[in-house]
Amino acid sequence: MENETGISFPFDEKELAGRIMEAVLETEGCPYEATVNVLLTKDEEIREYNRQYRGIDRATDVLSFPNIEYREPADFSQVEEAEADCFDPDSGELVLGDIILSVDKVREQAESYGHSRKREYAFLVAHSMLHLCGYDHMEEGEAAVMEEKQRNILKGLGITREEIEIEER
Repeated sequence: MENETGISFPFDEKELAGRIMEAVLETEGCPYEATVNVLLTKDEEIREYNRQYRGIDRATDVLSFPNIEYREPADFSQVEEAEADCFDPDSGELVLGDIILSVDKVREQAESYGHSRKREYAFLVAHSMLHLCGYDHMEEGEAAVMEEKQRNILKGLGITREEIEIEER
């Protein structure tokens, strides 16, 4: 994890992301030790990534860059066929991909939705991890599946919308 912003939250970003990643991988039945690169950035920088990689010239909350092409979401059966592309040769871990997250959007959306920054951060990490596992939300049915998975993962970790967080503003 790299935080290029100098902004910190009243929780350990790396530890929380790790717990969420583990929960997602366990829920999705990933049979491998896995690694994900996470970059915390600001709106200006994520806007540039969004423009460069998606052709959308505006800031967004999170970007996901999967390393694996799945036949079906969370179907890890084909990764061994592409071993050279999917596994870190040094650690042997499955490289799921990259997450870029805007700390500005975490703060803004937490306030807008009326929940804690911790909950918003956790939601965005869970959402992005599901993308790295092959899920999408382009169609209504796909979106419903992702929303239920996100809700269940966060609930299982005790991270809810109702959670109260004391923050210095």
